[in-house]
Amino acid sequence: MIKHIVMWKLKEYAEGADKEQNAFKMQKMLMDLKDKIDSIVHIEVGININRSEAAYDVVLYSEFSDLEGLEAYQSHEEHLKVAAFVKTVNEDRVVVDYEVF
Repeated sequence: MIKHIVMWKLKEYAEGADKEQNAFKMQKMLMDLKDKIDSIVHIEVGININRSEAAYDVVLYSEFSDLEGLEAYQSHEEHLKVAAFVKTVNEDRVVVDYEVF
C-alpha cells in the first residue's frame, strides 16, 4: 500500500477567487478524481480549521495499491488538469509518499 499526502498553502486571492473559495474548489476537483482514476483506492481532502501561522490550507490524503498505481494517478490527464489549477492558486506545497507493508 502506498500513501500519498500533499499539503498546500494557498494564495490570498487567485483565479478570481479568495483563498476559501479556491480551497473548496480544490476539494471538489480532487474528490471527483475518485470516479475518474481507477488506481485510487482511497482519497480524502481536508480544509484546514487551525488558525496557526504554521498550518497549511488544504491537505490531500490518498492511498494506492502500489507504486505503479500512484504513478498512473500522477500522469493521468484528469489529475494533470487539477494540478494545473492548483499550481495557479497555491504558494507552497509539501508532499510525502510512503509504503506500508
